[in-house]
Amino acid sequence: MDLKEEYLKKLKERQEKSRIKEEYQLIGLEIARMLNDNNHKALYMKLAKENNGKEMFGLAKDISSKKNIKNMGAYFMKIFFRNRKKSKPAKKKTKKQKGLKNK
Repeated sequence: MDLKEEYLKKLKERQEKSRIKEEYQLIGLEIARMLNDNNHKALYMKLAKENNGKEMFGLAKDISSKKNIKNMGAYFMKIFFRNRKKSKPAKKKTKKQKGLKNK
């Protein structure tokens, strides 16, 4: 076996092994799978890390059970951020954001 074939074989073996270390990674991957949105796996992982991943999972499960939604990923994001705005208090603006100069 030449070096290139050996390298490709090694890559296939590594690809089959799971590299999930944290719960939020698993939740993000499952959400992407349920919503048929594998292009945004990293986004779902990030959101699961920063927010309540179990609530996100429940929302994704609910959305995936509805058959009349064309773009489940977009619909999920719309509902998720609408719910997030209601539950999170607004962040206070810093002086820089308010347009005030530091003296």
